[in-house]
Amino acid sequence: DARVRGWFLLDSYLPTFFLTGAYLLCIWLGNKFMKDRPPFSLRAHLIVYNLGITLLSLYMLIELILATWEGGYNLQCQNLHSAGEADIRVAKVLWWYYFSKVIEFMDTIFFVLRKKRSQITFLHVYHHATMFNIWWCVLNWIPCGQSFFGPTLNSFIHVLMYSYYGLSVIPSMRKYLWWKKYLTQAQLIQFLLTIAHTLSAAVKPCGFPFGCLMFQSSYMATLVILFINFYIKTYRKAPSRTAIKETPVTTEIKNGFHKDYFATANGFLNNKKAQ
Repeated sequence: DARVRGWFLLDSYLPTFFLTGAYLLCIWLGNKFMKDRPPFSLRAHLIVYNLGITLLSLYMLIELILATWEGGYNLQCQNLHSAGEADIRVAKVLWWYYFSKVIEFMDTIFFVLRKKRSQITFLHVYHHATMFNIWWCVLNWIPCGQSFFGPTLNSFIHVLMYSYYGLSVIPSMRKYLWWKKYLTQAQLIQFLLTIAHTLSAAVKPCGFPFGCLMFQSSYMATLVILFINFYIKTYRKAPSRTAIKETPVTTEIKNGFHKDYFATANGFLNNKKAQ
């Protein structure tokens, strides 16, 4: 798309490709480096990082709503050229959305430094690596129009999610953070709504590229499958008989929690040793 020519990182795919390669290499080398070393706490870094992502997501959410409202975007199907300056405004926000995906590589780097290898799952790495590359393509060929919907929903989810992660780093706030399960449910609803919105443009076309609609729907379907699998394993798995038998009847309670209570930070189990 000529409207994004010259924008940072967009003219060539090589920077996106090499940054993704560096991300995967950092995971592999980082785990080797940390194998015989104690985990880092990084509490202050996590607070600043999560606050920054929360504010960026809030900016993108508000700006996308205002830009699409200004352009009179059609919720059912919106083409790439009919809204004039509003399309450019949407494209500028979506560039920040693309760029935020490379910033979010830090999610995994923090996992590595805190030795939370069990959280570096296929779902986690697949989602982070593919989103950055897919959005390079989106910005180059379909940087506005129908492309606005998924990032709008995702920015809203990220405001909730990264604020949760940031608060969970603060010990005094952990007892109030009961809603992690509902974040996963909200993510699944987000994917399903994005699929429905994407297919609506295929049912009643408005000139938006059909192949892009099919690709986006297929990709979102993979996320639905992977997130459902994650949800079942995380929240629906019944405790084994052995685990029940091994649970002591009398436990040490402090601030309403057992002494071995684990708090979640950036998707990880953060125990006292890691603090």
